[in-house]
Amino acid sequence: MGAPAMSDRVEYDVLLIGGSPSNLILAHHLVDLAIESGTAFTFGLLEKGKTFGAHIVSGAVSNPRVLKKVFPKLEQTDFPLEGICRESTFSVLGSENVWHVPRPLMPDGVKKEGYYILTLSHVVQWLQEQLEAKVNAAENIHADFFPAFAAHQIVYEDDRVVGVQVVEQAAGSPDEENIYGRVVCFGDKGFLSRDLIAKYNLRDNPQKWSVGVKEVWELPKERDFSGQVWHTMGYPLVDGTFGGGFVYGMKDHKLTIGLIASLDSANPNINPQERLQDLKKHPWLQDMIKGGKLLKYGAALLPEGGYYSLPKQFQVDGALMLGDALGVLDVSCLSGVDKAMETGYIAAEVLHEILKAGGDFTASAMAGFQRQVMDGFVGQELKKGRYFREAWAENPRLLGQYLPEVLAGIDGSSPYVGLISVGLKNNPFTAMGDALRLKGMIEGTQDIGALHYKPDYQHIVPNFKITPLRTAAYDAETIVSRPDAVFYADPKYHEGSMHIDEFNADVCVQCIATYESLDRATPCVSDCTAEVHRVDEVQGLHKHGMSLENCVQCRTCEIVCPEVNLKVRPAENGSGPDFTGL
Repeated sequence: MGAPAMSDRVEYDVLLIGGSPSNLILAHHLVDLAIESGTAFTFGLLEKGKTFGAHIVSGAVSNPRVLKKVFPKLEQTDFPLEGICRESTFSVLGSENVWHVPRPLMPDGVKKEGYYILTLSHVVQWLQEQLEAKVNAAENIHADFFPAFAAHQIVYEDDRVVGVQVVEQAAGSPDEENIYGRVVCFGDKGFLSRDLIAKYNLRDNPQKWSVGVKEVWELPKERDFSGQVWHTMGYPLVDGTFGGGFVYGMKDHKLTIGLIASLDSANPNINPQERLQDLKKHPWLQDMIKGGKLLKYGAALLPEGGYYSLPKQFQVDGALMLGDALGVLDVSCLSGVDKAMETGYIAAEVLHEILKAGGDFTASAMAGFQRQVMDGFVGQELKKGRYFREAWAENPRLLGQYLPEVLAGIDGSSPYVGLISVGLKNNPFTAMGDALRLKGMIEGTQDIGALHYKPDYQHIVPNFKITPLRTAAYDAETIVSRPDAVFYADPKYHEGSMHIDEFNADVCVQCIATYESLDRATPCVSDCTAEVHRVDEVQGLHKHGMSLENCVQCRTCEIVCPEVNLKVRPAENGSGPDFTGL
């Protein structure tokens, strides 16, 4: 039999890839605009998780500016708000003591009073439910929602994006394997958008990635931290790795505890899940969680390259990228959710004008999207914070020398003694110059020109000297091993799932031998946030093995692989973790 006629194709005006905050805000605003204008259109929304929100993990303290544009009466709805930040604190941790930095000395980016404390998986779930109800009440709009539908490949016709393949190993005709769209919107964190970027050579600078690991705890009834937010620096990231911790007090006596670690670290064995346990061992946090109960665990990548990692074009013929696909997280002020939502809001207005005019979704017709994103608060704030990561990366003295001296002061007599010792133990003019340059770069007032990054794995130093952490006494009942943490991420896979590609087994054998000769674990094994990668002995050879049933779909292994020999693909049929509640 021949291929089905074109009329048999499953095709929408707008096809959204990923149930992300950016795509959901796009859909909401586009529906509102179309209802107002009477414009008829169709859209489909694909989400690889078994439910909307199941693959979303974020410790979010977010500016509600975009949410309130889309939902002017938001506070009168049943929006799943964990609380409003009433007190934010920046804390520097020694191994035993903590210095809560005085308000006048706090960086502006961590001052979050008035921001919404969110469980993003619940927000995504709510947005989808509200969207479905809104569409059902509109006569001019048809929508289909596809939870547990992963997009595996981009479909092109004449070098134009026309849809996605939704069957990983399909045997039927192309039209039976694909879902098409006049315009395809990618709001994913790289599963498909990386292929779009590579095909059209859209990114001169690679993305810089961090990994975030997070737990949610239920505390005893007498302990309530709701509305309080802490961001931390120092212990346990004392090896020069950029990153820090976060603690958010939520309603119902719950507490979010998380750690973010940069993957452009020299350390080949960051082991993010273990570092999160080290953070919890700190006496300050032990006092918070004692007697509590761990509810959930999860992990996700964060695109931290910012301004200089943005694609050269945000749109190509038949497709545009938004949110995490672009990489609009501003690490200088820990602002990602609101910026992702704003890209969706702007995209909706651009797409609506094309739909109204009956036009074609060419790159030139959608060019206003990129202009408006960069001219608005997203582009302006990203530009201001463009040197934040580089400010810490360019000068190894900051994290490798000065910070340990400050931490020693915190554990000793006073943090101010530590600050003074930085000047006394080092050339005071050098230390002062470093401080002024750091301040100028963080605030964006010092211009050093365009930045050029190298991929994160190229920063790894295989023989990096790993100094054991010093920890205070802690309650072992509060600490979770990595194998046990998998239980709290609740991954479930269909039989025979093979969603991580290992391109060359011999390359892995050589990589393992290299790191074992240095008494180190290979980065994919040590930095896995679950318990997926391992080393097996097979006929006298040490080979790479995988327990794919444990995977939480974070892609950390792919980013840190020194040989670029791994690729994580979207899980099929709603497989993977269940991050609902994270």
